[in-house]
Amino acid sequence: MSKQRDDLTSLSNTKDTTITMQMNQLLQLMHIHDSAFPIGSYTHSFGMETYIQQGKIHDKETLLTYCRSYLHGNLGSGDAIFVKEAWQSLAAAPGLTTLYELDSFCHAQKLAKESRVGSTKMGRQFLETVCPLSSSPLLPQWRTDIKEKRTYGHHALSYALYAYTEGMPLAVTICSFLYSSVANLIHNAVRAVPLGQTTGVQAIQAILPDCEQVTTQVLARTLDDVSNQAIGIELASMEHEFLFSRLFIS
Repeated sequence: MSKQRDDLTSLSNTKDTTITMQMNQLLQLMHIHDSAFPIGSYTHSFGMETYIQQGKIHDKETLLTYCRSYLHGNLGSGDAIFVKEAWQSLAAAPGLTTLYELDSFCHAQKLAKESRVGSTKMGRQFLETVCPLSSSPLLPQWRTDIKEKRTYGHHALSYALYAYTEGMPLAVTICSFLYSSVANLIHNAVRAVPLGQTTGVQAIQAILPDCEQVTTQVLARTLDDVSNQAIGIELASMEHEFLFSRLFIS
C-alpha cells in the first residue's frame, strides 16, 4: 500500500499528463456525458438552490465560488476518492466485494439526507441507462444487488464500475466524473438563477483547471483522506428540504 501511494504521489508531481485512450473509449465517454444522457442530474442541485434563494449565488463569480467549494471541499475529499478506490479495487481483483464496503462508506459519509438520496437516485438511473450499452456481467449483477437492497448504488460507485469495465484510464475516470458533476450544477444554475447560456459556458471553461487540479490531488489520496470540508454546502442541502418552493429535488 505504501509503495502504491508513493507511486501515486510521484504521478501527482509530474508535469506530463499525457493519457492514451482508444478512439471508441473517447466516443463512449462523450456519449455518457451528453446533455441528453438520462441520469436525472437536471433535478438535483445538492444545496445550490438554497444559496440561490438566499441571493448568495446570483452571477458567474458567485456561482464559481460555490462550484469550487463543492469541487475541492466535497467531491475531492469524498465521491472522487470513492471513484478512485472502486476503480483500483476492480483492477486488483475483479468482483464486487470491495464495492459493497465502499458503497456503505460513501453512504455514511453523506451527512444530508437529500445528498444521500440524490446520489443513489442518480447512480441507479445511470446504471439503468448504461447496462444495455455494456457487455460486462458486473453491471447487471450490481444492478440486481441494488434492486434487492444488498447495497445502495451511489453514483460514484456505479460510475467507477462502468468506467473500469469499459477500460477507461483511472485519471480519466476521476477527471470526467468531477467535470460532469460540476458541469451539471452549472447547467442547473443557468436555469435557476437564471443566467445566460454564454455565462454558463464561461463558468465551465473557468472551472476546468480546478477539475485537473483536484484529479491530481485525488490520485494521491486514499480512504484515510475521506472527509467533508464543505460543511456549509451540507447545511444548505439540509435546509433545502424546507424551502417554500423548489425547482430541484436536492
